[in-house]
Amino acid sequence: MTERELHELAGKQAALGEVRGTPAPDPVNVPMIRRWLDAMGDANPAYLDKGVAPPAMAQVWTMPGLRPAARDRSPVDDVLNALDAAGYTGVVATNCEQTYHRYARVGERLTPATRFSDLAGPKRTALGTGYFATWNVTWYADDEPVTEMLFRILKFRPPDAPEQLAPYPLQPAVNQDTAFFWEGVRQGELRIQTCTDCGELRHPPGPLCPRCRSANRSATVASGRGVLYSYVVHHHPQVPGRETPFVVGVVELPEGVRIVGNVVDCPAEEVEIGMPLRVVYRRMDDQLVLPMWAPS
Repeated sequence: MTERELHELAGKQAALGEVRGTPAPDPVNVPMIRRWLDAMGDANPAYLDKGVAPPAMAQVWTMPGLRPAARDRSPVDDVLNALDAAGYTGVVATNCEQTYHRYARVGERLTPATRFSDLAGPKRTALGTGYFATWNVTWYADDEPVTEMLFRILKFRPPDAPEQLAPYPLQPAVNQDTAFFWEGVRQGELRIQTCTDCGELRHPPGPLCPRCRSANRSATVASGRGVLYSYVVHHHPQVPGRETPFVVGVVELPEGVRIVGNVVDCPAEEVEIGMPLRVVYRRMDDQLVLPMWAPS
């Protein structure tokens, strides 16, 4: 499909306006709220006390699951399928903005409505040439909007030849808040940002201490040991520079923070929550070293 045809299809789908889907299979309920709060480490009792769901759960109620029997077609599907057919098979999310109108209440059954907004491109990016597709989802309780979400992804054409993978195509954003971390990685140190006023450790790094709001910071060198707190096995879509499947884990450090990284040197089917890990450093190209995690 040509560039003109892709934009014509996108315009046609946008003209459909908001298309309602099937109501959530289950109403907003206490067991799912309790599990969400536990997974997120949110100890705020107000949600269960007042019979409302955390606002960020909006998408949870209408997710189709791992083996959905049937799935609503939305205005987005034809555009994404056309991009796949044109060779833009890589995908990475770039924006997710949510607007909360009110809390969803226990007992309500939410219904999603999707509106395709825009297709921009083709544009050259660090990942490859691709298109930015944007759509909006609104969750309704009857006819009252509860939550809105703008979602944007980049659909890009992955490099074909292995030699095109150098330098490594996925480069981290390095700025004044994160430069100390990447310099530590190059030196074989796992550095964790530390507030010099109250001693709070934080990761990922940021400009202000979340506890005392101080802008004074230093770094602590972590032991490089941890346990696997959570993980996913990534099978699809293709990621530039990586062979699937690979494991992405959340590792809990004894210093009290969690860090995201790949779990390596272990078959995916043997990875399990709670397994002890140690940091290893893998050179991805002439400049980039990434911290990864291997079984202790």
